[in-house]
Order: sequence, then C-alpha cells, then structure tokens
Amino acid sequence: MKDSLKVVILAAGKGTRMKSDLPKVVHKCNGSSMVHHVIEASKAAGAEEICVIVGYKADVVKAVIEEENGPDIASGKISFALQDQQLGTGHAVKCAGDFIGDEGSVAVLCGDTPLITGESIRKLAEVHSERGNGVTLLSAIFTDPTGYGRILRDENGVFTAIREHKDCTDEERKITEINSGMYIFNSAALKKALGEIKNDNAQGEYYLPDAIEIIRGYGLPADAFPVEDENEIFGVNTVDQLAEAEAIIKARA
Repeated sequence: MKDSLKVVILAAGKGTRMKSDLPKVVHKCNGSSMVHHVIEASKAAGAEEICVIVGYKADVVKAVIEEENGPDIASGKISFALQDQQLGTGHAVKCAGDFIGDEGSVAVLCGDTPLITGESIRKLAEVHSERGNGVTLLSAIFTDPTGYGRILRDENGVFTAIREHKDCTDEERKITEINSGMYIFNSAALKKALGEIKNDNAQGEYYLPDAIEIIRGYGLPADAFPVEDENEIFGVNTVDQLAEAEAIIKARA
C-alpha cells in the first residue's frame, strides 16, 4: 500500500530583504506567486492534502492562494494554519499539529523555493518510504556550500548529523552536501518530536532540524537524499534572486 503524503508549506515569514510590504511568498515568479509554485509541485508529487502555515499579513497570503487555487480550497485539499508569533520553523510546523496527524508521511517545504519540482518531492517520498525512515531530508551538492548547514556522514556514507556552517570545523566546511531545509517525516514521529523541541538557543526559537535527533532517539532511521538539480532548492530572499529564479523557470519551458 502506498504511503499517504501530506505537505506542510512554511509561508509565515515577512521577508525583509525583499524590501517590500508584501509577504515574501506572494511575490510573483513567472506569473504566479512563489508559494503557488510550491503548491503545484506538492500536487504533482501526489500530496493528498496541503497545509500552508501563514503568519505575517496572513490575510494577504491566504487571499492570493485562494485566488490561485480556488477549487482546491473549496474541496479542502488546501488549508491554512496560523503562526501568530514567529518563533522558528519548529514552532511553525507545530502550529499544523492537528493537520499532521498520526498516519502516513508529511513533507515540510518552503514557500520561497519556487523551483522545487513534484518529481523531486516524489522521489524523496519514495526513498523515505522504502527505507522506513523516521525523517529524510532533501540535500544538494553545492560547489560553494558556504553558509549552508552541512550533511555529515560516517565512513560508510551513513547520515549522522547536520552541522550549521558556523559550527563546522575546517574539515567539515569542505563538505559540499548541504541541507535544503526541506524534509519528509513519519507523521506520528514528527508530531511527538515537536512536543520535545527546546528553544534554549541564542534566538529563543524552536528549530525544526532539532526534531531529527529526537526522532533518531525513538529508534527510527534518518537519512539525506540529494536532489539532482541544485537549482531546485534555491531559496529566494531578494528581488535579484527572484529574477534569477524566474529566468531558470523560463529556461525549463
């Protein structure tokens, strides 16, 4: 039996580097909002239900998504959860706790990565299911991985941890496999782990990657699966990057 797949899309942030009053995820990329591209990729991957986490100017984000996805809103395929305070990615996903439920798998995607494809999400879900993982993160091989969290593996190539760039040793900084910030989780394991994430860090935020070690503590495997095209995990933070993403989408056609 095929594992059922739900998708949570993180779309609550402001996006200050866009220098715009509009929430980042509703900026248009090749005629559609950035978050719409992620919704379309989720549907192409076979997602049965999609929950968009909204926060900053939630009404604006919801209105744009409703305009672009009317039938799926009406049918209940697309729903929303509100993150009323920006307390980190772990907190954002926890706001969708009821949606996540206890069955099947749930992917957590980013609303500002319009280049992600349904094919890559589907492959990630297949690997996750076939290996019986508690969590499988989408990685990529970057020629210049500066600034990204590195994927650490042991001598047998088995995933061991994510190390943030600032915490890496000189040797670890030579690693070119990086974390995209997109994941697929066993739903029940994620829901349980979200209740255990702590915010004892400099920002006082709840970080989703902390759930990985918690889930491994349940005895479930964790792994990283590299995407074939590194452009797919390109996150848009500025107007220039938005233009770059649009050019890549147009080149695909």
